[in-house]
Amino acid sequence: MPEPSSPIPTSTIEFQRVLPTPEWLPPRPRYWLHLLLLIATCFTTLVMGARMQYNFDHNRPALSVSDESLPYFPASWIYSHPARFWGGWPFAATVMLFFLSHEMGHYLYCRHYGIHATLPFFIPVPTPIGTMGAVILIRSKIQSRAALFDVGVAGPIAGFVVALGALGASIAWSKPAPPGPPDLQLGFPLVFQLAQKSLSVLLPTHSVAGVPLRNVLLHPTAIAAWVGMYATALNLLPAGQLDGGHILYALAPRAHRTLSWLTAAGLIYLGRLNYGWWFWGAIVIVMNLFTQRQRQAPEFPALPASRWVFGILAMIILALTFTVSPFQPN
Repeated sequence: MPEPSSPIPTSTIEFQRVLPTPEWLPPRPRYWLHLLLLIATCFTTLVMGARMQYNFDHNRPALSVSDESLPYFPASWIYSHPARFWGGWPFAATVMLFFLSHEMGHYLYCRHYGIHATLPFFIPVPTPIGTMGAVILIRSKIQSRAALFDVGVAGPIAGFVVALGALGASIAWSKPAPPGPPDLQLGFPLVFQLAQKSLSVLLPTHSVAGVPLRNVLLHPTAIAAWVGMYATALNLLPAGQLDGGHILYALAPRAHRTLSWLTAAGLIYLGRLNYGWWFWGAIVIVMNLFTQRQRQAPEFPALPASRWVFGILAMIILALTFTVSPFQPN
């Protein structure tokens, strides 16, 4: 190695940058696995979407699980009449586009900054929406707070835009619910209330204009928009390794630990109103315990002041998409 006072030849620097040593070469992409999971998730979301469409067409809540509704995962019902399968495409296409947009927002900014990341892995699970979402894996260090911020904020903004577009169209496709309480009552974030108010202004004679949202039978595409808003709010929580945690660390790294624990405490408190928040509170606590001492990015150089505009935008999106009680008892 040269002495500290000796200049390093420029060609040596370039050689080290362009031709990394073998131990730092990224693993080969497993395109077959990405494709397999994508196809499987398309299938599960189509099946659950077909179930939602059938319920909606028969004036039942799309997510109904009552005795009168279809089996929970009606694969045999679709197999007996394959044409029913395509009834699920409005929901499936919307929810898949949301998760794809969110993860590709992260992925493209990783590529922009030279951060090695995988393509999205979709997670096919027969949940009420047919999936547990998607995830990318970041396999190299993030070298600046600006890169951390941009990677963290790009996903929620991209996903929110898709969910907002779907909501704007599908709120008009919804209809008043028949009398009687649904077996699952959703809670609605502020963005749903604003969308309905906008519908009342643009189409004051529409059947759901002015109807309380709890009395609206949501179109399956509106259910997909609701899923997108809920997932966006969860990801923007300012804690741990969530997108909101990355944004917070980039903006104020020394406040990250304190605010992460305050977020966990807030979720535990909200669990008194809705038990589901205890689950997410536990997730945040685990993240705080095992990742708080990990430096997400170097503290210097400081984050450019221009990023604060998008930080404020992320907080606005969180306020629009968060709901205290996502799933309400009848």
